[in-house]
Amino acid sequence: MSGFGQSSAGEHRAAEYRIEDLAHASGTTVRTIRAYQDRGLLPTPERRGRANVYRDTHLARLRQIADLLDRGYTLASIKELLDAWDTGRGLGGVLGLVAEVHGPWTDEQADRITRAELNSRFGGSPDDDAVAEAVDLGVLEPVPGKDDEFLVPSPQELAVAVELYAAGVPLSAISGHLRELRGRVEQIASRFLEFTTEHVFARYLGHRPPTDTDATEAAAMVRRLRPLAQQTVDAELARAMRMFATRHLRHHLDADTPFPSRSAASTTRQIALAARTLDAVQDLVGPDNVPAFISAAAEREVQARTLNALTSYHSETRHIDQAD
Repeated sequence: MSGFGQSSAGEHRAAEYRIEDLAHASGTTVRTIRAYQDRGLLPTPERRGRANVYRDTHLARLRQIADLLDRGYTLASIKELLDAWDTGRGLGGVLGLVAEVHGPWTDEQADRITRAELNSRFGGSPDDDAVAEAVDLGVLEPVPGKDDEFLVPSPQELAVAVELYAAGVPLSAISGHLRELRGRVEQIASRFLEFTTEHVFARYLGHRPPTDTDATEAAAMVRRLRPLAQQTVDAELARAMRMFATRHLRHHLDADTPFPSRSAASTTRQIALAARTLDAVQDLVGPDNVPAFISAAAEREVQARTLNALTSYHSETRHIDQAD
C-alpha cells in the first residue's frame, strides 16, 4: 500500500492509492476494480496528470462489496444498496438486517475432533469412505493444514450419529437417513420463510432497496421470530413421535404378533393384547410410559404366579385389564 501525499507540516492527509496499491490493500485485482467502476459500484477516482488517484472511501467501498458478495448478494443487488447509501437513504439498517439473517441460528458451538478420536467413537477402525461422506454432508469440515483434524459444526449431530452407530445402525444408513432428513427439513425451512415473508416481512421489504428504518425494524423482527421455527418443529416432532410410536407399539403387540410367556418346558403361548387395553393403559399412565407399564405389569403377574388364570384368549385380555 502506498500513500503518496503528505502536507509540508508533516500532518498526514487522507490516504491516496494508485490502482495497483488499492488492489493490494483490498485483496482484489486491478481488473476487478475497473469492472466495478464500469458498473458504477465505485466512485470515479480523481484524475491527477496521467494517473487515477483513489482514496480511503474507495477502499471502504471495495470492502463493503466483498462483504455483501460473501453473503450471497449479486452485483445488481449490491448496486441498488449502494445507490441508496449514496443518495442519503442509509445503508446501516440494511447491513444490520444482512448481519442478523447471516448470524447464527443456534446457540450450539462448533468443536474440533481428531481422526483418532473419530475412529474411537465409531468402532475403532478407520473408515475413509464414511469420513468422506461426512465431509460431503458438512458434518465434518477439514481443518486447513491439519490432515488429522476436523471441525465439527454441530457436535449434537455427530453425537446422534455415534449413538445410532452404537445401537447397530450402519454408517451408510446413517448418512442416507441424514440426506433424506435434510431435504425434508429444508422444505420446512423454505415454507416457513415464505409464510413469514408473506405475512410479516412484506411490509418492510416490499420496495427495493428498503429504507434504513424499515430494514432496522425487519432486523428486529428476525430476532423475535428466529426461535419460532425451531420451537414449532420441536413441538410437532414430539407430537408425531408420540402418535407413531404408539401405533408401532400396537402393531408389534397385535394378535398376529406372538408375545411369549416363559415356562419350564420352554413352550410359548400367543397372548393378544387388545387395542382397547393399550388405550386404557395410555389413559392411565400417558403414551410415553405404556411400554414400561406393560413390562412391569407382566413381570408382576409372573412373580405372583397368577398367569394360570389366563385360560383362554378372552380371559387373557380381561385379566390384564384388571391388573392395569
